[in-house]
Amino acid sequence: MPSVAGPPEATLRAALGWLDAPGCRVVAVSRFYRTPCFPAGAGPDYVNAAAVLDISEPPEAIMARLHDVEKRFDRVRAQRWGSRTLDLDLLAAGQRVHPDRDTFDTWRALPPGAQAQSVPGRLILPHPRMQDRGFVLIPLCDVAPDWRHPVLGLTVRQMADALPEAARAGIRPL
Repeated sequence: MPSVAGPPEATLRAALGWLDAPGCRVVAVSRFYRTPCFPAGAGPDYVNAAAVLDISEPPEAIMARLHDVEKRFDRVRAQRWGSRTLDLDLLAAGQRVHPDRDTFDTWRALPPGAQAQSVPGRLILPHPRMQDRGFVLIPLCDVAPDWRHPVLGLTVRQMADALPEAARAGIRPL
């Protein structure tokens, strides 16, 4: 959705500018991609990208920083997976599995219906379903194709190559 910065592409560029601040350096940014909304039918197409940050804060502090930037662009958390002006996700923090492997495994195995209804009470890294989402992996291939998932043992490129065609459908560079 548009924000105070303008259309989604402008919002994303402005948000990246806010992230590139003392204590957080934006090292690389993927191309911007137009992607079908998730879940299907929930709203207009999205603009997705991936960025690599150089930041020494713990994962919870990084997530708090991302939420602060979202608020600058009128993000409202009214409905899980609902339309929004900006959605910044922390996909991974190096090779950390956070808070622990059991929690990661539980959320990774959550059935699709439960995913739409349940929100974890804490940050889980790596993102438990990143390996299933073309709108995550395709932009991530631009900036971190060789990053290896600490649980699955696969690189971003391997995970992207393993996606079914349906998960890649409609993802186009802007």
